[in-house]
Amino acid sequence: MKINEIFKSIQGETSYAGLPCIFVRITGCNLRCSYCDTTYAYEDGTEITIQSILECITGLKSKIVCVTGGEPLSNKDTPVLIKELLKKNYVVLVETNGSYDIRTVPKKAIKIMDIKCPDSSMSHSMHWQNINYLTKLDEVKFVLNSRRDYDWTKEVIHEYHLSRVTNVLIGTVFSSISPKLVVQWILEDNLDVRFQLQLHKYIWVPETRGV
Repeated sequence: MKINEIFKSIQGETSYAGLPCIFVRITGCNLRCSYCDTTYAYEDGTEITIQSILECITGLKSKIVCVTGGEPLSNKDTPVLIKELLKKNYVVLVETNGSYDIRTVPKKAIKIMDIKCPDSSMSHSMHWQNINYLTKLDEVKFVLNSRRDYDWTKEVIHEYHLSRVTNVLIGTVFSSISPKLVVQWILEDNLDVRFQLQLHKYIWVPETRGV
């Protein structure tokens, strides 16, 4: 598999935010979001065997592994890696951009699926049937860049009854829109969602890699 980086840090997002976590960043992504903060993972990486990946993870000593990208499901071997991690009793989080069929993800893994908002310029790439395959263990994530994104997100949540289906997360593009303002909107509309910040970007310089 072509791997961009493997490192240990805290999980900066999702309901697992703040917990120690090992990140396996897989090279390659089929989307080009306007606000992407991991463009370095589009092509850069090193070919590593799954066994070598597992050995590296073992040495980092954490119970949680986040398989991310790029877009991890763009690699045909990602489900094999996930299966091997589950066999070793890791809690496996799989961050996916929502454009691939998530049924390829082994059932015991926790899917963290983006739903791309209009300002990303990639909302047309969503594989909407994926919503049917989510469970209460999974999470969907909206990243907002504007009031337009928020209004669109609200409509999607209501149309698909997302808060009944799974755990709904709303965050913001870093330093693009005021988190305080988005929280105000959420409270005014009484949305059943979890607001999140990208903790790692507040702890370290936002451009810092490998932490």
